[in-house]
Amino acid sequence: MNAEQALLRLGASTAEAVQGVLQMFAPDGVTLGTVEVIPPDQSPFADAIFPAIGADVSYVDGVTGGNVMVIGIEGARRLAAAMMGVDPNEVEAGGELSELEFSAVGEAMNQMMSAAAVATSKVLGEEVEIAPPDIRHLADADAGGTGWEHPGHATAVTFNFCGVPCLLVQLVPNAFIVRMTRALDGLTESHDDAPLGDALRDISVRVWAELGRTRMPSGRIVALPSGAVVELDRAVEAPIDLYADGMRFATGRLLVTDDGGLAVRIETVLGGGDGAEGGAENGCEDLVTPTPTTPTEVAV
Repeated sequence: MNAEQALLRLGASTAEAVQGVLQMFAPDGVTLGTVEVIPPDQSPFADAIFPAIGADVSYVDGVTGGNVMVIGIEGARRLAAAMMGVDPNEVEAGGELSELEFSAVGEAMNQMMSAAAVATSKVLGEEVEIAPPDIRHLADADAGGTGWEHPGHATAVTFNFCGVPCLLVQLVPNAFIVRMTRALDGLTESHDDAPLGDALRDISVRVWAELGRTRMPSGRIVALPSGAVVELDRAVEAPIDLYADGMRFATGRLLVTDDGGLAVRIETVLGGGDGAEGGAENGCEDLVTPTPTTPTEVAV
């Protein structure tokens, strides 16, 4: 396998991982473009829209390079809306990104960068250590700094998220090319060219069920006495949401087990396509954990 083939395989694997995260927020609103290898004399960020929110993670295992995600302000606002349960297609164009929206987008991009790093690790057959994601407002590509410079090899792929584009770039130094080529050659020989999309199946994530939400002033929250009743935004018979590391992935019904514990019977897996509905047939079992979301929003 030559360097270009290795880059395309790596790019496809990480792009698939990021697409999976985006589909958790908008199951029917994500379209993946074609992975392209960017020559050293071209900017990998030529298709990015600015001003934007950018997230990048750098490799810290002795070589340079990393993954970069860039999404324009309008796309960021739609992503934030999807995370907060609002239809992203109803977001009006031309608005500003609030601090709450920036925080929500930062969490989503953190999830995307983590998924991309896991996919990279799986390709290499060893763990790739990364620095904490750096998420910030960007006026243009130059604002990315030296960490965004072309290291010799790079891939880029554009996603369409609810009608607006966002860009994933992988900056791959020469030192990684040999490692990737060997790893991918070994993967092809050992697994009959098995899809790299299976790389994320063994990753442990935190899972919880959310019964409902309500909004109230922070002052009222801290003043709630013991025994106070907080009304939620759902009826008793309404389905509940299930989350994996902050991403809503399914809905289900709350059950009481034979031993008096709580469990959830999964009814719908979001973004799963045909055959995504059902319970234990899909490998999803008992999920229960109450959790807060924002300082002024209570989720149970």
